[in-house]
Amino acid sequence: MQYPLEGRTLQMAQFQTSGPVVSSKARLVAAIDIGAHAVRMVVAQVLPDGRIEVLERFHRPVRLGQDTFAKGRLGSQAMRTALGVLREFHKTLQLYHVERVRAVATSAVREAMNADTFLDRIYLATGLNVEVIGPSEESRLTVSAVLHAVGSEFDIRRDKTLIVEVGGGGTLLTLLEGGEIAVSESLRLGSIRIQELLNTSEEPPERSADLVRHHVANTLSMMEGTLNLQEVKRFIAVGGDARLAAKWAGCSQEPDGWAVIETAAFDKLVRRLQQLSPSQISRRHGIPFVQAEMLGPALLIYQILLHAADVPQMWVSPVSMRDGLLLELAREVTGQEDETVYRGVIHSALSIAQKYRIHIDHAEHVAELACQLFDELRQDHGLGARHRLLLRVAALLHEVGIFVSPQAYHKHSYYLVLNSEIFGLTRDEIVVVAHIARYHRRSGPKPTHLEYMSLPREKRVIVNKLAAILRIADALAGSHLQPIRLERIDREGDELVVWVGPGADLLLIQRSLAMVADMLEDIYGLRVRVEES
Repeated sequence: MQYPLEGRTLQMAQFQTSGPVVSSKARLVAAIDIGAHAVRMVVAQVLPDGRIEVLERFHRPVRLGQDTFAKGRLGSQAMRTALGVLREFHKTLQLYHVERVRAVATSAVREAMNADTFLDRIYLATGLNVEVIGPSEESRLTVSAVLHAVGSEFDIRRDKTLIVEVGGGGTLLTLLEGGEIAVSESLRLGSIRIQELLNTSEEPPERSADLVRHHVANTLSMMEGTLNLQEVKRFIAVGGDARLAAKWAGCSQEPDGWAVIETAAFDKLVRRLQQLSPSQISRRHGIPFVQAEMLGPALLIYQILLHAADVPQMWVSPVSMRDGLLLELAREVTGQEDETVYRGVIHSALSIAQKYRIHIDHAEHVAELACQLFDELRQDHGLGARHRLLLRVAALLHEVGIFVSPQAYHKHSYYLVLNSEIFGLTRDEIVVVAHIARYHRRSGPKPTHLEYMSLPREKRVIVNKLAAILRIADALAGSHLQPIRLERIDREGDELVVWVGPGADLLLIQRSLAMVADMLEDIYGLRVRVEES
């Protein structure tokens, strides 16, 4: 994959009629990121073999986060500016004849009380449906891009690796163990948020740095035990501020865009910059004042985390969340799947299951049976691989409600799943998973169930199809102590014949099925019969 280093061409390009060469066999895609301090877009072509070639990158500073973090609402002037930028971006998309666009918004829009108004105005002005994503989705996209860009630079599967991205509204921390996501945390430590919270703009530079350090240290102390930074062996920084630091520290850049800053050199740079005001940094280094204003807090956050991890150097990534969006778009248009994402979702679900002390072996057994039934009924339900993943996650978590109470635990499962962060799943997908877990037992969905009825029709259909499968899988799984072995599944007319291994308690299974099989018959028109091989 070819990734030009972001930051190399950040200004809006002036298009000529003889623009970048686009392959006739390529699929054109674009990713838009509406952040706390800038609106960015990248346009790329996806080649038939899945490679991505970036055609243009655009960056326009817009301080959406300033009013959100101070007042809880997006400011009218910032919204107008952002709309103007997005109108320009929309014209560029039309010029390129881009066929697939994904536009996302992060903390500044996510936390604003008037976010819906802003999103409606964007849609009316440009036709863009902007998706507001949570911290876990931000982290997933960033990690996906970093893992793809690592290549042969270093063995990320050998050492515990911390990936850090400091944005305007928050800091994302992701710990990798063996190349897999072990922990993902979002801290309310962002360059704009800290400025608004501490009101450091009127303070002398060194006093401002002391206030930021104290605030960051207090925040990190509250997460001790969640993320053991002392075990980290490699520190990867993501973001434009880190790339600027690498450039100003005189670090040599690797051919694929990676840079390495020794901790001592980074400390020296931070000490020098904290003696300067934002206006002095802007004049000396030729960057916009807005960027200079945010640079100090961002680099201090990186520095404190770097010392907490106690590593000798910081690797600076050439990619960002937008590259993760591009990877996802490329997979969509080429029909490929990301196994790393799949494993990350399952790992996150299992971590939640362990947190609520459920019987893991039983949960995994139910999940496996549910996926076997899903595959057998593929032509009936017409759902895809992503829905299969949602079913597996719901199966792994269907009993977490027992942690609250064994009575009506399916309702508690719904609540716990709904209020969990499942790495790799969007907020809408978590809502679907929560409903599937909710309906794995007792009655199915009813018009009186307000949460279910508030779902869009297409989501209700998905919940019905997958919950019906999960109910059968849970009934087939038998007791926690004596799981059954499923041999095969046959279709005989309107019956689904499930053949199980010897020793299964058929009477108990039939009784369990009788209590839940009505939903499968309603949705699929199939009755279930269990036979012993």
